Amino acid sequence: MTVHSVFEILIYFCSILLLTSPMGFYLAKVFGSDDGKIIALARRFERFLYRLVHIDAQRPMCWREYTIAMLLFSFCGLLLSYTLLRLQGFLPLNPLGLGANEMTPDLAFNTAASFASNTNWQSYAPESTVSSLSNMVALSIHNWMSAATGIAVAVAIIRGFTTSSTQNLGNFWADITRATLYVFVPLCFIGALVFVWTGSPQTFEAPRTITTLEGAAQTIPLGPVASQEVIKHLGTNGGGFYNANSAHPFENPNPASDQFTKLLIFLIPAGLTSLFGRMSGNRRQGWALFAAMSVLFLTGAFVCNVAEQSGNPNYARIGVDQTASDLQAGGNMEGKEVRFGISSSTLFATVTTAASCGAVNSMHDSFTPLGGLVPLFNILSGEVIFGGVGAGLYGMLMFAVLAVFIAGLMVGRTPEYLGKKIGRFQVQMAMLSVLVLAGTILGATALSANLPFSMESAWNRVGSSGPFLGATTNNLNNAGSHGFSEILYAFASATGNNGSAFAGLTANTPYYNLILGLAMLAGRFLSLIPLLAMAGSLAAAKKVPESSGTLPTDTATFVFLLIGTVLIVGALTFFPALALGPIVEHFQMNSFLLQ
Repeated sequence: MTVHSVFEILIYFCSILLLTSPMGFYLAKVFGSDDGKIIALARRFERFLYRLVHIDAQRPMCWREYTIAMLLFSFCGLLLSYTLLRLQGFLPLNPLGLGANEMTPDLAFNTAASFASNTNWQSYAPESTVSSLSNMVALSIHNWMSAATGIAVAVAIIRGFTTSSTQNLGNFWADITRATLYVFVPLCFIGALVFVWTGSPQTFEAPRTITTLEGAAQTIPLGPVASQEVIKHLGTNGGGFYNANSAHPFENPNPASDQFTKLLIFLIPAGLTSLFGRMSGNRRQGWALFAAMSVLFLTGAFVCNVAEQSGNPNYARIGVDQTASDLQAGGNMEGKEVRFGISSSTLFATVTTAASCGAVNSMHDSFTPLGGLVPLFNILSGEVIFGGVGAGLYGMLMFAVLAVFIAGLMVGRTPEYLGKKIGRFQVQMAMLSVLVLAGTILGATALSANLPFSMESAWNRVGSSGPFLGATTNNLNNAGSHGFSEILYAFASATGNNGSAFAGLTANTPYYNLILGLAMLAGRFLSLIPLLAMAGSLAAAKKVPESSGTLPTDTATFVFLLIGTVLIVGALTFFPALALGPIVEHFQMNSFLLQ
């Protein structure tokens, strides 16, 4: 690991640390009762919107009403996107004449489910599959809708933890409107200007054909890139305007845009921890969650960097110099942009998988086994290491409930969190959410790795046949441990609503489009329902005074208990699968040294 790598990681983390409290302060003004002068003025426009669509934003909702509103809003958005994608050939702003042949029914379902669930998994090359209108309306609308939904649900769950003797979790329509108007609109307007300044296009011009240095003709697609880049990262969506995603020079022109991108990804998830502390009346509670997330994030960032900077030991065996110097980056540069190098690439990979973003500036499939293990584990953790907008916070609160339950078992007392008794129902809901994620990831991986029809030509458009473990023809993905890692990563990314991939897997097939689409919906919505039910039960409960047996949840002891809970649950659930994938691949890579 180089000195430059250490400083880059620490500078980035310190930047997030400095932005966390101001962002939490602003979010508290947006969702709290004390609006402040600026937001109070803007509330007039907000009330006008409510009157326009006949919404009573003051009507309180119980957890069931809140859940139904959230599901209806998301389902209608999914249906709208599917329809627009299938009809894009008849709609304007389509300079390449793309239509239903490029966006088949299974791919349209997968794409609509992906963007509606804040996953942004892309089984296609965007610049040659979707029109500019589809990009801006059918897809980018979900960059706003799904991200605002995540914030709204997080705020509702915070209310469940911090209020008492009430059925009120807030009003979904008010929360999602405020998240859009006061959080995303101003930040995206400023962020889009920054991306234009760094070199991202913002235009409706048709693609340009240029002559390369070798004399060949090359078509360069253009479009409203900058405006989509900012919401893509700020909303932890991750879907790229180009197939190369943030490795493309139009999406991520230089190191300045790369650093700005990473700041956008963590900005709101970190700020929500501060919001939690402010709404609970004890800001140390929010910092405790931030500390647990930070320890897990920094550990992953350093491990991933060391693994990639160390490179492949077999190259050293044949005399290839992998030492970092003034003349070369050293280590494993395969799949990485020379503009960013190993340090920025591994930091980006850790950030984008610690959050449920999915944007990439390097190809995770080309990482070393341990380097690729870090992004994979970040997703398998439930993406609670800051996580997506809203998703990271309520995911970590789920683990907080499990942590105090475990602590209560150890000391023989009823567990408490923020003055609320944690009973059987709350623990059952937390475990149900964990089981939804684990069952979907492991179950779908097992099916796809073993069922013959997942590889048959009728389902894959490629022509392979036979079960995965013996696949040697036409290969939907690599064979062996790395091929298994590709399948495991795909379903972890889909269920965890991340969207990045080990791109060696050919996922644009009817089978994978359908099963991955269902995994995205299950990971987003089936895991949310138990958490909202838990929040509703906690909101109705009365607060109890602290006693000598109450475990403080704003101390370093609880932080390490929370970290241990995340690691233990992740290890017990996914270690066997990881042992078949990246772990055994690491030993296979090093075993060549003994031959």
